[in-house]
Order: sequence, then structure tokens, then C-alpha cells
Amino acid sequence: MDYIISILPQMWLGTIETLKLFFITIVLSIPLGILLALARVSSLGSLRSAVGVYVWLLRGTPLMLQLLFVYYGLPFIPGIGIRMDDFQAAIFAFVLNYAAYFCEIFRAGIQAIPKGQYEAARTLGMNYVQTMRRIILPQVFRIILPPVSNETITLVKDTSLIYVLAMNDLLRTTRNLVQRDFSITPFLVAGVFYLLMTLVLTYGFDKLEKRFSKYD
Repeated sequence: MDYIISILPQMWLGTIETLKLFFITIVLSIPLGILLALARVSSLGSLRSAVGVYVWLLRGTPLMLQLLFVYYGLPFIPGIGIRMDDFQAAIFAFVLNYAAYFCEIFRAGIQAIPKGQYEAARTLGMNYVQTMRRIILPQVFRIILPPVSNETITLVKDTSLIYVLAMNDLLRTTRNLVQRDFSITPFLVAGVFYLLMTLVLTYGFDKLEKRFSKYD
């Protein structure tokens, strides 16, 4: 127990790095996913096709490969040469990747709304933006809560992939402690940290689903 207490401050610092990546990714990727979903269901065929290719590319390749490409590959592309530090590269790759998944979740939610509601809104004199904001999206949020919950919990675990960029997140901090102290205890503590994070998210989404289910 004394050993566990002694490593908790370092584990907590790694957890903060993990949580920073998690929250920034969620804050940026969900709005981007909504915009992409609206583009996916728009009447512009070229826009739908472009977003479809984006979603196919980001969902069809491993997130780790995308991380490595953003960090190591972008600086060497002629005419682009974008160089980012490790945290910026992680945010960029995670946001683009998760926006593609959220895009498909929101698209499915939007298409689940009966077309009659669009027609009813049109007869009331609402334009497309008003229809989406006042009628469609509020219902979509209720429909997509379960899959969004799953993706959010997956994101907590995927943050461990920034290990490949040598960032001092929870997993890398844990591995350093294991190598330093020749003990697997940090692995067990890290597992508890991840479980607690997913427990908080699961509880929060359960409360949201119960709240919205009142309107079913």
C-alpha cells in the first residue's frame, strides 16, 4: 500500500495528460461531426461525396497510423510541411478521426427522423436551419446518446495510443514506473484509473438517457 501511495502523484500527472487529450477531442470532434453529418445529408452531391471519402478514409485506417502520419509524415509533404509538437499532433489526429465516427452517428440519427417532420416545419414557414435547430437536432441528440456513449468510452481507452509519440500520458507513465521498479503494480493501478474514468462516463450517460427517455 505504501508503494501505491508513493506512485499515485506520478500516475495522476499522466492521467491529467490523458484527460486533457480526451476533453479537447470531445469538445472539437462532436461539433465537427455534426457539421459533417449535415454535409452528408445535404442536397449537394459533390459535398456528400467529399465527406463520404473523408469518413471512409478516417474510419478505414488505424488511428495509430494517422497519429504517426500527422507527426512524422506531414512535415515532409511538399507544399505543406506542417510541423506540430506531440500534443498538437495528437489533438489533430484524434479530432479528425473521431469527427468521422461522430459524423456517421449523427447522420444515422438525422435520417431516422420521419420526413413528415421536415414537411410540417416547411408548412410552418421554417427554413432549413430553423428546422434543424428547433425540431430535428433535439430529437437526434436523444436517439444518438447510446452510440455516442460507446464512442466516448472508446476514446478514453484510445488515448493510450499517444504512447507512440512519447507523451507522458497515463500508459507511458505506468510503463516507466514498471521498468524502474520492476513491479507490475503500476499496471494494476492504471487499470483502476481507466475503469474509474469509464465508470464516471457510463454513469453520466445513463443519467442523460433516463432524462431524455421521459419524452418517449
